[in-house]
Amino acid sequence: MASQRNVARLSQRALQPLRTAPVRSTVPCRFNSTGSSKLPEWVVDNEFNRERAAVKEHAAGTSSLWRRLSIYAVIPCLIGGGLNAYNLWNEHWEHWEHLPPLEERVEYPYQNIRVKNFPWGDGEKTFFWNDKVNYHKEDKAT
Repeated sequence: MASQRNVARLSQRALQPLRTAPVRSTVPCRFNSTGSSKLPEWVVDNEFNRERAAVKEHAAGTSSLWRRLSIYAVIPCLIGGGLNAYNLWNEHWEHWEHLPPLEERVEYPYQNIRVKNFPWGDGEKTFFWNDKVNYHKEDKAT
């Protein structure tokens, strides 16, 4: 009995590629795809349908408002913010060039406190250590 079921399943699977695709209708399925504003006969003019039409109209207006805001307000603000950040970045590094070298700066006792060494590298540098801006005097008196 079980073998007959398996044979039936195998035959169905084997014949599946030979089946033709269903014939698609060339007539559109949606009523509003024709572009006509006339409603179908079965649509009833009641409060629910009027409310849905009002919500749809409001959504169209709101989406166009947000589209305009995104294009004409957000994009220029992003460009302006990017230019401002770029200018501040350049000013920061111009200011940095006028400071004394890292080795000559004062290192205060509260800076680079180590209770125990880090488990990477030489144990003295944090995970986010940057040799251009960070300096640690290992022979300082605490």
